[in-house]
Amino acid sequence: MNTQFKKGVLNLCVLVLLEKQDRYGYELVQKISDQIAISEGSVYPLLRRLTKEGYFTTYLQESSEGPPRKYYQLTEAGRTYLYEQLAEWKSFTAGVNQLIEEGVQND
Repeated sequence: MNTQFKKGVLNLCVLVLLEKQDRYGYELVQKISDQIAISEGSVYPLLRRLTKEGYFTTYLQESSEGPPRKYYQLTEAGRTYLYEQLAEWKSFTAGVNQLIEEGVQND
């Protein structure tokens, strides 16, 4: 898949996953990787940036499988940002899909 496509939707994927439940970084990577081929290194800078911007808070939780894990939790600002991003995504994809249908029908 085109790298620019992935970069554009990674924000949205992380926000959507955190809307349902708190998750730790590697868990987010695995969940996204189930659908989109991404590198682990692409998610952590995004998590740091979105945390710095106030969209997430973090906390540590003990793990039976090793050191404590850093969990990310969506803030109210993050939830608002998520819904803004979803509205933009739906509008964007509807426009692209319309163009594709028009282009394919005229071929």
